[in-house]
Amino acid sequence: MSEPESKNAMKKRLKAEAAAKKKAEKEAAKKAKEASEPAKAKKFVAGGDDDLDPTQYYSNRVNAIQKMEKSGLNPYPHKFHVSHRVPDFITEFANLEDGARDESKTVTVAGRINSVRGQGKLYFYDLKGDGEFVQIMSDLKTYESEEGFGEIHRSLKRGDIIGCTGFPGKSKTGQLSIFPTSMILLSPCLHMLPKKVGERDAITDQETRYRQRYLDLICNNDNRKIFEIRAKVISYIRRFLDERNFLEVETPSLCLLPGGATAKPFKTFHNDLSQEMFMRIAPELPLKKLIIGGLERVYEIGRNYRNEGIDLTHNPEFTTCEFYQAYADYEDLMQMTEEMVSGMVKQVCGSYVIQFSPKPGAPEVEVDFTPPFKRISMISGLEEVMKIKLPALDDPNCDKKLAAILKERNLECVPPHTTARLLDELVGEYLEDNIVNPTFITEHPEIMSPLAKYHRSKKFLTERFELFVAGRELCNAYTELNNPAVQRERFLEQAKFNADGDDEAMCLDESFVVALEHGLPPTGGWGLGIDRLTMFLSNKNNIKEVLLFPAMKPNLEEMAILAANKPKEDAVDLNAKKFPACPPTVFKLAGEDEDLGSEHGMKQLDAALVGNTFLKGGSPSAEDAKLFKQMEKMPREAVEWFGNVKGWWFSVAQFSEGVRGMWK
Repeated sequence: MSEPESKNAMKKRLKAEAAAKKKAEKEAAKKAKEASEPAKAKKFVAGGDDDLDPTQYYSNRVNAIQKMEKSGLNPYPHKFHVSHRVPDFITEFANLEDGARDESKTVTVAGRINSVRGQGKLYFYDLKGDGEFVQIMSDLKTYESEEGFGEIHRSLKRGDIIGCTGFPGKSKTGQLSIFPTSMILLSPCLHMLPKKVGERDAITDQETRYRQRYLDLICNNDNRKIFEIRAKVISYIRRFLDERNFLEVETPSLCLLPGGATAKPFKTFHNDLSQEMFMRIAPELPLKKLIIGGLERVYEIGRNYRNEGIDLTHNPEFTTCEFYQAYADYEDLMQMTEEMVSGMVKQVCGSYVIQFSPKPGAPEVEVDFTPPFKRISMISGLEEVMKIKLPALDDPNCDKKLAAILKERNLECVPPHTTARLLDELVGEYLEDNIVNPTFITEHPEIMSPLAKYHRSKKFLTERFELFVAGRELCNAYTELNNPAVQRERFLEQAKFNADGDDEAMCLDESFVVALEHGLPPTGGWGLGIDRLTMFLSNKNNIKEVLLFPAMKPNLEEMAILAANKPKEDAVDLNAKKFPACPPTVFKLAGEDEDLGSEHGMKQLDAALVGNTFLKGGSPSAEDAKLFKQMEKMPREAVEWFGNVKGWWFSVAQFSEGVRGMWK
């Protein structure tokens, strides 16, 4: 039998039961209140979902936007009137006093949310527009409605593009702000954006930055400045030339022949013309044709394309400025280069002296662009540095002797080992790599400069210069070769190199020689790499940093997309076209008569032309002229049936009939 409960114990028990009952009633009342007022029950904290997994964040955001659309709201409105760009807002209202608010002025500003914080009745946003930031200080007291205030702040996330209507003011601490009366979502950012940690950029992975440049610009605001510098460079060059009465022109990017530089071109095919074409490697030849036509000062700023390697200073697609001035020579152009480049550096950077890091991880060096620039004559400069006498340029064994010098000094040259390539290797090793301040390397050998005019007093050299800064070529210019006979000889010499395997050698362009025969006045021609100059002025040693969309090797995702969109191979055509009917065209090949009017005969000709530009190698002969005349009566389709024959036909066709008649 249990003992009776004491009065003390009973008191404690009743007190505990009463407290428990009161607590239960309070919790029930709280739940009832939450059920009746759900919007006010949960206290929303801005940025509270930044810790979510990115996949979950994306899913939540997509669902939220879909819900918004179903409710009749448009998260992608067509238009929002902007009264002030963010930089303009900052400029106009920067002088407001701390704590002041100018409610008499209504402003509308738009931009991307860079950060968000706050809860309850007060929210803060950092709004980014045109590379500048301004604070939005959203207070329930100044907002148009309590309901709208809650809805908009629950819907906005970091990265969203928004419009804000309100008035200017400053916080008590002096922070310039917009105090909104209304806000609207203009375009949601569905993905979670990377965050900046301290001084470290939000995105540091180069692959991500280059492939998703939009994300780089959103998250790393300092990188925007690189492209602002690039724009200033182009603007300065354009203004400099316009003030000197140059005419800006445009020349074709698609060319029948690649010319104007020694480089390997990109090939393409024009379906309607049924013609192989090339992306231009330089605009030089058409620009000189304009000088011949009487436009005495012309320039072009545009893209060039070279099918070469990708490294810290080379991208297959790049931007240059080229100008041509009648009645000027390379001495005039050196003076113009000093004036243009030094003036640009001073205007963009505020000083002639800049800091530049030549290689990743390398210490910065001081580069002084104060004019005049140093000058080094190429051959004599090499001999001085190497302390040897180089072989004469007209020595038939010059290439072999240069190759021996390279071997002795443990230097390698990419084949074929032509005199031009071997000299270029020596210049790179002993002159270019030792240059820091702007320096002109001048008087290149003729064999390295097929379009430059021979030096007026130094045999086998040309009136040419290249400007180097910190070991990198920035500019190339020369007195233009205007003698058509000499130009034709230079082209034929280049054609021999091409036949020997140098795919960077120039093609024979007879149409340009014919243009020269109409008279090119004494002319100076000049070209500058916009990308490389931007690298110097922004202190970037990787060309990808100054290109908005650099060339990149496809990643796995991109390769999958390419594979999915690859056109299906055509089914086998049972009625495939046959070799066209041709009149008998007998020609002797390798001592045997061949009927080139037949597919077999044309195939034999194609085999004979393997590795050769012309029938006898790199130079045209009377046999080429004779065969060309015979084949003129054949259908074009037959001439283009085999690739080597097509290339030969195209090369010979560049010459006029009168020129072909002089071949021996």
